[in-house]
Amino acid sequence: MLTRTRLTALTATAALAAAGGLITAATPASAACASPVWTAQYFGNTSFSGTPKLTACDAAIAENYGSGDPAGVTLPRDNFSIRWSVTRDFGSGGPFTFNAASQDGVRVYVDGVRKIDLWRNVSTTARKTLDLGIPAGKHTIRVDYVAWTGNAHVGFTYAPRTSATVDTVKPLAPTGLTAAYDRATAKTALRWTAGKEMDLAGYRVYRRPAATGWVRVSGASPLTSPSFLDAPPATGQTYLYEVRAVDKAGRESTGSADVTAATVDRTGPAAPTGITVQGDSYVNTLRWQDVADAVRYEVHASDAATGPFTLLGSTSGAMYEDRTAPVNRYRYYQVRAFDEAGNAGAFSATAAGDGVDRTPPEAPTHITADDRGHGVNIYWNMPGDFFQDHDNGGHFRIHRSPGPTLDRTRLTRVNCSYYYVQGSDPMEGICTDSGATQGAHYTYAVTAVDAAGNESELSGPVTVRTADTVAPGPVTGVKATPRRDGMLVSWAASPEDDVASYTVWTGVRQDDGTIRWMYDCREGSSDPLAVLCGDLPDSGSYVFAVVAKDRWGNALRPGDPKVTLVEAIELDVRPSVRVARDWPFGLVSHDTVTGGGYGPTANWRCENATLCPPVAGYRASRWNPATGAYEPLHEGLLPPTTRTYTDTTATRGDTYFYTLEAVRADGSVAGVHPWYTVVQDRV
Repeated sequence: MLTRTRLTALTATAALAAAGGLITAATPASAACASPVWTAQYFGNTSFSGTPKLTACDAAIAENYGSGDPAGVTLPRDNFSIRWSVTRDFGSGGPFTFNAASQDGVRVYVDGVRKIDLWRNVSTTARKTLDLGIPAGKHTIRVDYVAWTGNAHVGFTYAPRTSATVDTVKPLAPTGLTAAYDRATAKTALRWTAGKEMDLAGYRVYRRPAATGWVRVSGASPLTSPSFLDAPPATGQTYLYEVRAVDKAGRESTGSADVTAATVDRTGPAAPTGITVQGDSYVNTLRWQDVADAVRYEVHASDAATGPFTLLGSTSGAMYEDRTAPVNRYRYYQVRAFDEAGNAGAFSATAAGDGVDRTPPEAPTHITADDRGHGVNIYWNMPGDFFQDHDNGGHFRIHRSPGPTLDRTRLTRVNCSYYYVQGSDPMEGICTDSGATQGAHYTYAVTAVDAAGNESELSGPVTVRTADTVAPGPVTGVKATPRRDGMLVSWAASPEDDVASYTVWTGVRQDDGTIRWMYDCREGSSDPLAVLCGDLPDSGSYVFAVVAKDRWGNALRPGDPKVTLVEAIELDVRPSVRVARDWPFGLVSHDTVTGGGYGPTANWRCENATLCPPVAGYRASRWNPATGAYEPLHEGLLPPTTRTYTDTTATRGDTYFYTLEAVRADGSVAGVHPWYTVVQDRV
């Protein structure tokens, strides 16, 4: 029985692929077929070599040739091959299921990487189902099929996995969104570009005025076409629209680029309310409630309550600063709003300010402090508009209380031995307190005082422990635990409150009993009371010391008699079988110590013009302590063009030993390179 699912022509391919139709006839194709249709190439051999006997377009791969050969092309009954390929845009990608069935051999590749391998002459159907993730964007799927002898049939399908528990990838945001508002019908016509995802369920349209949240306007069910007609309220507001894609797992994309539609409006905004006038030394600040539909405001002023009022200025927000206001004299204000169409609203009620500065400055910010051994330095910032007050007698006050918390009942003013304020926006200040006792806790806060004598609230507090010259005491609870990835050194926290860090020293005891300290361990750890030391665990004996360092750099030396020492012998994880290096082809590089990531990786070259051509492939093997042997990490040989291999099955906290072998076509080994990697678990 012979079956085919081939398209009649390339033009029909493009049209029906877009429509989702199926065609069941065959016509040769001179070029790649329109995605998502397959391009099929037929070869009269099993090596896919030479010029194809036929190139055609297939809507699906579902072939049953029985004991014959494909119809419409002259091929031998046995020992022929077919190659299908398609390049398509997968949108945001996600989880897919590949299904292959074949008699005889079939291989499936994604972007040139083999994913399914059923490559053998069989008398019954071989099947393979594979779940894998496809990255976003365009990718090429290739299916290679070989019929050696006997019956021949092949099938392959790929489809997205749409379960919400499996598909965690959101679809891509729609693109190309446009909006056209018809003032006669008061409706907005929205159109956008159709999405690429195979699991797309549809689209949702959202709308909002500029100052509120999104509201879905396209109904409960997703739209199945890339267009929508909306009727927004004709209030004169400008509405924003965005479109989001929804997949069959129910996941919604981020929004498209926003577009706007301005509705018809002929009515001015409401009169502003809640006007207040706050006086400062050099400015009257007006604030009011923001008015819906307003895009700008006009502020009018007068020196008399009954007017006349004249235009003072305009602003887009619900605040205005009058920097022409007279000091200690009344000024009167009225405000009105304008909408986007230029319609003016009614004037607000009259509000007045008397020009008297009763407003304290803002509290200083970004308070920090340190003690470098010459007194406590207190630093702060201040908003830039304070510089006028500062230039006219304004200043800062530094307050201090003893202890690690701010005690307002025990605050005293600091007499700064050094005081300096510079710049503006923001201003930066520094005060040095030379009267603090060594080795004590103090808490500081800063206030700002303007030219009128108004003092701000206290800034946020900052606590300092003043400097000393005494090293922290010995660290206790030191342990050294041998592991397969090194030596884990741990200790108890120091009870002293000025400890900034710990240093772990590694040493070797000499024949005369002294210790030669070699280096301090720097392998990071998320545990502040533990660190991983060492390289390959090979039964070495080491001495470890942990010392605490305070924030001023005081620390005991590892050889100090007070320091606790621990001695430990590493595990010996080396293989019992020694493999000699014999690699005449070129450089091999690999990580000796790694923290995990993608796994131990080896990279190599093959540059010997005489020895490299006979290499048929490579084999990467790993030592198995349970069996006492090096065992291959993959089926068959890696292709001869391979130049890198990563062991993705390696886990943290162990040491792995590998061999890389170059293998000739007759199965003999042309070269071998042994290597190891310590995969450290620093947690």
